[in-house]
Amino acid sequence: MPAGPDGFVPDGYSAGDRPGLGARLVAAKLLSAIVDAKTSADGLLDPTGGHPGLRALEPRDQGLVKAIILTALRFRGTIDRVLDACLDRPLPPNAASLKHILHVGAAQILYLNVPDSAAVDLAVAAANIDSRSQRFAGMINAVLRRLSREKEALASIGQPSDNVPEWLMRRLVATYGPEQAQAIALAHMTPAPLDLTVKADAAGWAERLGGTPLGRSTVRLGEFDGAVTGLAGFAEGDWWVQDAAAALPAQLFGDLTGQRVADLCAAPGGKTAQLILAGGKVTAFDINANRMKRLKANLERLSLEAETVVGDVAAHEPETPFDAILLDAPCSSTGTIRRHPDVAYTKDMAEIEKLAGVQARLLGVAADMLAVEGRLVFSNCSLDPLEGEDLVEAFLTARSDFVRDPVLPEELPGFGFAVTAAGDLRTTPEMMGGGEGTGGGLDGFFAARLRRI
Repeated sequence: MPAGPDGFVPDGYSAGDRPGLGARLVAAKLLSAIVDAKTSADGLLDPTGGHPGLRALEPRDQGLVKAIILTALRFRGTIDRVLDACLDRPLPPNAASLKHILHVGAAQILYLNVPDSAAVDLAVAAANIDSRSQRFAGMINAVLRRLSREKEALASIGQPSDNVPEWLMRRLVATYGPEQAQAIALAHMTPAPLDLTVKADAAGWAERLGGTPLGRSTVRLGEFDGAVTGLAGFAEGDWWVQDAAAALPAQLFGDLTGQRVADLCAAPGGKTAQLILAGGKVTAFDINANRMKRLKANLERLSLEAETVVGDVAAHEPETPFDAILLDAPCSSTGTIRRHPDVAYTKDMAEIEKLAGVQARLLGVAADMLAVEGRLVFSNCSLDPLEGEDLVEAFLTARSDFVRDPVLPEELPGFGFAVTAAGDLRTTPEMMGGGEGTGGGLDGFFAARLRRI
């Protein structure tokens, strides 16, 4: 069957031609798009707006593709080492498609609840469809069958840092030291738990949903497999999904009653909701109209209201300066790799440096919108100090009209350990049990609270 415009996914191919083969073909294709073309997995894996090959699959196969992709990325270094141990000679240097087929097969054999025989046979079938890999079908069969036989011994090969790209591991070691960097790498190998921010009564909702209350307003459900829309309280707007660390920056304002508050880069609206519930009269800004639609829909479900502005915040001149501003800036998202393992392979140092420049510009814009004695919280979900500590220090050096307003540990019950000596907030994935099995950890987050004088 000839290959179609999507490479080795053939024209007219139907999953019905051989059950399960379509999912493996699409998984290999998407793995290539993520690793080779640095395409975000979120967009590719969207069941309604994602890759056409994914959308053509049945929901069950769509779920399998997502599981394969996230697993293959989360354990990419280990899979490389295991495959190398099973190969008699290295793969040809330009055999990217062959490597992706092998990784799709190995991810199933090592980590997913898929019969080994199906993983092997469908990998061979995928190779036979791909003209670039047909001649290696026998080798794929031999390698994956050996992996199936020896997987118990092979699975222990290597260490957590093998699953972190070299550029990122260098940055982690330089920033946090070798021991903590290894702990972060270990935490990345465990999927993140499901955290909810509740409007009120975290302890009560934890009991009702079978979770654990954390801090002021978080309920952690730990392992969760299903649709959150079916949980009690969703339809009523009693809570929203938000990592426990992501819920902390908005808490740094305390009581906002009667204050004019700006939430910059606000979508999808979780922090906006927090600022409203703290009593603020909130104006939510976002440059993306589609993301703003999502924010409005989320606030409507929560029965909360905010003024919304779509466009570049730099073009907005408020009639009156704001009393409080939250800038949760766009960043490299390296603190969310537990949830989004593709980040390690779609970002690099050049991207971090570029984004740090964007953040510095936005911080300057936000500063100019703030009233004297107003408070500005700058935050993002990056682990890199170029997007956090270093950026804030450079800002304070350049702006004599701003000072740091140090955060005190007692302001964040249950999270005081994340307050730094300088008075900033810094969470990392290994905190709160990250890497010790499912149900623990935090997204990596940075926040600094500043005051205009």
